Amino acid sequence: MNHETIELACIALGALALLIQSIVLLAIFLGMGKATKKMQEEIEDIRSSVMPVVKDTKELVENARALFIRLSPKVESTVTDVAELTRSFRAQAADVEVSIEEILGKARKQAGRIDSMVSGTLDAVDNAAAFVTETVSKPVRQLSGVLAGIKAAVESLGASNSKYHEPGVHDDKDMFV
Repeated sequence: MNHETIELACIALGALALLIQSIVLLAIFLGMGKATKKMQEEIEDIRSSVMPVVKDTKELVENARALFIRLSPKVESTVTDVAELTRSFRAQAADVEVSIEEILGKARKQAGRIDSMVSGTLDAVDNAAAFVTETVSKPVRQLSGVLAGIKAAVESLGASNSKYHEPGVHDDKDMFV
């Protein structure tokens, strides 16, 4: 075999390798085309199923954003009003507390006055009762003493007609020990 034949065989072998490589690259290209087409179909299916959700979500987000923008001043105003109302309630509660303290102080003062008035009245009634008792009982005792004296005198005069009893002598029949 000569050199030209070997060269020719090497060139043929290189050409065959290039032909096989071209066929493999063509098969890869065709496979990639089919895969790309299938991927595009899959992406279209996903896009067709996801896009309505995305559009709905986008509309929902836009509506929520518009609602938030529309409501945020009202919420801020409400929070400010609630804070002012709370401050007002605190101030009113402090005023009510001061008023209650004043009322309680006045009530304590009046209760003290009423207590002293009632105590004074009861003391005066007690003193008047003692005075009336003393004033009435002294003459009543004196009158009772005078009446007892008159009674004793009448009895002694009436006893002078009956038998005379000595004051130290008693009948022992009614005394039993």
